[in-house]
Amino acid sequence: MSQYKDENEVKIERTTDIFPDDHKYLTFLKKVFRHEFRKSWFRRISTDILENNKFRNSAETWIMRAYINNNLVEEIQPVYYYYMDHFLNNGIQEERIGWDILWENDPILDAISVFIVYTVLNKIGLENTFSIKINTSGTEKEKTKYLEELQNFYENKKHILSEESIKLLEIDPIKLLTSDNEDEMILAKQAPNILKYLKKDSKTHYTKFKEYLDLLHIPYKEDHTISTGKEYTTNSIWEFTSDSWKLIWKWFRYDALAKTLGNSKEVPAVWFYTDAFAIIDILKEKNIKIRNKDKIDLFFVQLWDEAKTVVLPLSLKARDAWINTVVSLWTPSMKEQMLKANRSWAKYVVMVWIMEARNGVFQVRNTENGTQAEVKKEELIDYIIWKIWSETLDFYCPVKDLITE
Repeated sequence: MSQYKDENEVKIERTTDIFPDDHKYLTFLKKVFRHEFRKSWFRRISTDILENNKFRNSAETWIMRAYINNNLVEEIQPVYYYYMDHFLNNGIQEERIGWDILWENDPILDAISVFIVYTVLNKIGLENTFSIKINTSGTEKEKTKYLEELQNFYENKKHILSEESIKLLEIDPIKLLTSDNEDEMILAKQAPNILKYLKKDSKTHYTKFKEYLDLLHIPYKEDHTISTGKEYTTNSIWEFTSDSWKLIWKWFRYDALAKTLGNSKEVPAVWFYTDAFAIIDILKEKNIKIRNKDKIDLFFVQLWDEAKTVVLPLSLKARDAWINTVVSLWTPSMKEQMLKANRSWAKYVVMVWIMEARNGVFQVRNTENGTQAEVKKEELIDYIIWKIWSETLDFYCPVKDLITE
């Protein structure tokens, strides 16, 4: 049975709720990587969330399927795609950011992929907090010979292996190299190295991969124990791990995948991804915060329906004037509304009671210096603009991204 079919049988073990504080980090990471992807000629792709009635759990299979089914060989090659979507990894929800490059087998693309991730992690304050390990899986024929040697190596060491590893030895011995059992980790370091079983083309690909990394001044370590667990992996493998041994980025070349999906021949391809939650955890560990761009300039508080009828249209007018505005229309307690205003860090708070609503003169408090002023309703918008200055107004509007011809 192919790895692709096995993956479709993944069950949901754990999902994750993402609250606003984590969304600040997640949005930041998406913006940073989207910027880097676009600079490198990547375009975004979103694949079906379901295939064969199963949730997607591996982007490379879904993207390769889309590539084959939609005859994208007619596009300019190679094809560059990036994605930012939910996936299930062994039943656990991940928020993945990654990319694919299809229809090209040059190891320089492998090195460029490493370089982009290396550069971004340094830019966002994570320099010197991670290490890069590389390896190769060779071709299918080379891997078959290597797996036989692995089985021979472990055969007379079964007394050291766990029951689970003994079972894996017969069906997927390469997974023993990534065991987190202390005794098995020691054995993995002594296990045969796949480099001994590579033929000329695979050796050349791996050598060139390292040469390009050296050219780009990227520090790395060769580690023959890292693998993907994917039967269709070919040639280069690399991963980024944090100082606390968390996996940050995983990547490999998967030229053989197309055949497992029914294509008549291999399609050269390279894929890598991160679980954004892993990077967010490291940012938090380093106490790196994200600037809150959702700053509030104006917060309206009110009491009773008469005040609501005045505040609601005025708040909409403030937003039309590009003032970041929040209005509390649903809480009858002035105390609770003021607490909300304080927690929002709004720069100005406008208080409207029944008398203010009737006479059209509002109390406006500057929360930064504690001063308070009376401002007429018809002058309020201009007053706030004058106070916060026009250059600080939020003139961004997603609608402006539309192009009408």
